[in-house]
This record gives sequence, C-alpha cells and structure tokens, in this order.
Amino acid sequence: MILATEKPTTSKAHVPLKKVIFKKLTLDGFQKDVNDRVDQYFTSNNISKSANAGMVFKTIWILIGWLATYSFIISGLVSPLGMLGLALMHGFFSAMIGLNIAHDAIHGSYTKNPKLNHILGLSFNFMGANDYVWKISHNLVHHTYTNIPDHDGDIDQPPILRLQPNQDLWWVHRFQHVYAYFLYSLATLSWVLLKDYKKFFQHQLGGHYRKDFPKKEIIRLFFYKALYYTIFLVVPILVIDLAWYWIVFGFVASHLLEGFTVAVIFMLAHIIEGTSFPEPSANGNVDLPWADLQMHTTANFAIKNKVVNYLFGGLNFQIEHHLFPKVCHVHYPQIAQIVKQTAKDHKLPYIEHETFFGAIASHTRFLKQFGTTPKGVLVPNVMS
Repeated sequence: MILATEKPTTSKAHVPLKKVIFKKLTLDGFQKDVNDRVDQYFTSNNISKSANAGMVFKTIWILIGWLATYSFIISGLVSPLGMLGLALMHGFFSAMIGLNIAHDAIHGSYTKNPKLNHILGLSFNFMGANDYVWKISHNLVHHTYTNIPDHDGDIDQPPILRLQPNQDLWWVHRFQHVYAYFLYSLATLSWVLLKDYKKFFQHQLGGHYRKDFPKKEIIRLFFYKALYYTIFLVVPILVIDLAWYWIVFGFVASHLLEGFTVAVIFMLAHIIEGTSFPEPSANGNVDLPWADLQMHTTANFAIKNKVVNYLFGGLNFQIEHHLFPKVCHVHYPQIAQIVKQTAKDHKLPYIEHETFFGAIASHTRFLKQFGTTPKGVLVPNVMS
C-alpha cells in the first residue's frame, strides 16, 4: 500500500489523525500511463519541464510592477486618491507574484536549481505570508489529501463557511453564497495577521502531523513578518504625509483585492460542481490510487481564456497542476489534451468549466446547495 504520510510519533498531548492509505498503484493504471505520456511529450519535443523565456519575461514585469507601485506610493508624488489606486494595483501584483512566481518556485517547478527556487520562493514572504507554512499546508497537505474531509486544510475553513459534507450545518450557511466572496477577500490579510502564526504552531496540519517546530523556521517566521510590517506599514506611516489610519486603510484595501484574487482562483479548482469529497474508511483506506483521486476532486476552468491562463499562473489548469506540480505552469496548455485523453482511456472524469464566469456561477450554486444540505449528505455531482 502507498502511505500518504509517515507514521508520526505520538504523545499524550497530541494524537495524530489516522494515516490515509491510498489504493495500490498498478503498472496499467492511470498514474503510470499519464506520467509516461507526458514524459514522452517533453522528451520527444526536447522541452524542459522548467520555466521558459516567456516565463522569465513574465516574472520580470510582474516584479517591476510590484516594485513600481510601492515606490510611487511612498514617493509622495501622487494624490491620496492616486495612492489608493496604486495600493489596489500593488495588491493585484502581489497576487500575481504568489500565483505565478512563488507558487511554482515553492513547488520546485520554476527551475531545476533548488537554490534559485528557494530565492524566488522568498517572494511569498513579501506578500506577508510564510513559505514554510505554505510548503506544508499546500504542497504536502492539500496536494496529497485533496478534498478529503479533515485532512485537506484548504476545505477546513472558519465554520461560518461550510465547504465539506461532514461539517455542522448552521442556519447562517443558507446565505454563504452571498457573504463567501467578502470572506475570500480577507484571505491574505488573515495570512499576514493570524493564520500563519496559528498554523505554524499546530501539531496537526490537516493530514500531516508534526511533533516539533524547527527553531530555524520560528526565527524566519518572525523575521519576515517583522520585515513585512516594517516595509508596508511602518515605512509608509513615517514617510507619507497622511494620517496613519489612511495608510492602514490603503494597506487593507490592497489586501482585499489580493486576497479575493488568490482565494477565488483556488476555490474554483475544487469547491465546484462535479468534484467529490472522498471519505476514508475506518481504517484510513481511500479506495482510489492518488492520481485517480485528483481526477475526482479537481477541476479546470476557462482553459481557452489566454488572459486568465497568463495572469493567474495557469491554475485554471488545476488538474494538470495537481498531477504534475514539478512542471512549470507555462506547459500546462500543451499537456492538457494528453491528460484529458488518458483520463478518457481509463474511464476517469475530467472536470472542466468552459468559462471563468461559468465557473464562478457553478461555485456559487455549490455554496448555495451546501448551505442547506444536511451534514453527511453530499451535494449532487451535477454540472450545468
């Protein structure tokens, strides 16, 4: 059997979740077949799986835009209203750094050079988040236990949002399709001020158990948080000729746009009509190989929309990303048809929504249905 996690050391104070065991791989199974076909594509076309020149160019202009908007904000050369506009632009550039640059780098898919990936991944800390926490909660937990209740931290949100079937149903959830989008806008602000600290010192992060917290990472957490607060709050308050509360207002406005952008992109990939929420058995068994699980829990959207694909790190090709997280996102459009055909050959679903706003509508319907569906009952897998 393939173990999803290593067996953790238990203690009286911290008892880990039962480890998840996926169904055994077979040589004629989907995972082996899709890996072989995609590898053949890169080999036969003599293409690297890492970033190409277009990706490098995109990285440069995103970083320039991010630095330029910040520089103009603190320069004192623009009006207060202009500063607000620049703050919103800065928030959007920050989201693009996270979705395009840091995301690939932390996965190790930007380049084959681990040191360069690490350096580029540090840009995540300049969004106010923490790369170490993200590496565990996203790379390890979310990618391993996608949509598995109590194991995938991405569907374990504050209880006012009901995103999984075994969560208690509250009366307020019937309105979550209305207020959810405002809560999404708080995503990165939550990372900056609360969630990273909370997650860092949790022994159980979704399906992953940690007995200890590395001292080096504790130092890095507080160092980069202090650096972020200094650059984006203290310095503007000191150098901009406005009352401090207007600076804080601009800071929050920047994060509202940044958080909304990041959260919505990730929600459309898993919390949408057609996706499933597999429950492990009492023994922790999931009756699917890992790659097959991804096909039941992950969705693509707007894959023909070049603007969406370019700006948001190819994460509208979420199926390809989950199956091949070590492949730079610039290659997803080229391998998507290979993955789709292989899924068809193995009689597996390939969930996709044609347009961005169609995916938004589907996610909204999903939230509305989950807002009234009793605990333990799955939302019907019916795609419109």
